[in-house]
Amino acid sequence: MSRIDFATNADDAAIVSHISALITAGSPVRLALAGGATPAPILAVFAASGLDLSRTEIWPTDERAVPPDHPASNGAVLRRLFAGTAAQIHDLQPGPAPGRFSLVWIGMGMDGHIASLFPRPSIPVEGAPAVIALTPDPLPAEAPFARVTLNYAALLDADEIIVVARGAAKGALLQSAARGEGDWPIVRLARAAQKPLRAFWRP
Repeated sequence: MSRIDFATNADDAAIVSHISALITAGSPVRLALAGGATPAPILAVFAASGLDLSRTEIWPTDERAVPPDHPASNGAVLRRLFAGTAAQIHDLQPGPAPGRFSLVWIGMGMDGHIASLFPRPSIPVEGAPAVIALTPDPLPAEAPFARVTLNYAALLDADEIIVVARGAAKGALLQSAARGEGDWPIVRLARAAQKPLRAFWRP
């Protein structure tokens, strides 16, 4: 069985539609959302869709150790994107995990990292869901900050996990992860998941 299912339609509109369906179902929704350049414009369209987000709670999957108004803060980006909506935006602090999510959205780096779970330091997949503090080794040049992040167990404590990635190189990495090859963080997550991750990938 593939550990990752690839969506037939993976464009930005399909992702917005996929998340919007959770809202229109009517139940309270808890989202953990990735930071970075790829999600922001997609989430901007979702936030501007006019959906009633009064029963929607949102957390970042990870955060940089920066002031809350810093341009590199994932939480600051979410607060900006969802300003004017009724969504509740929560900060991510080390300690117990927020609880089970309706959906976790992760991105993926070319080193296979997800959220702020990098190849080093190696974090156990086993254990209780938690928000943990860590410092990537090496620090990413584009964001050289210590982090807090949902651990593997907290990411897995979700009704659904989606991966959004763009470009041929990331597509090849996702295909390897779908076959369970290697030991990148994305592979560790996919191996431990009770059902396949859903990938919205396009070249």
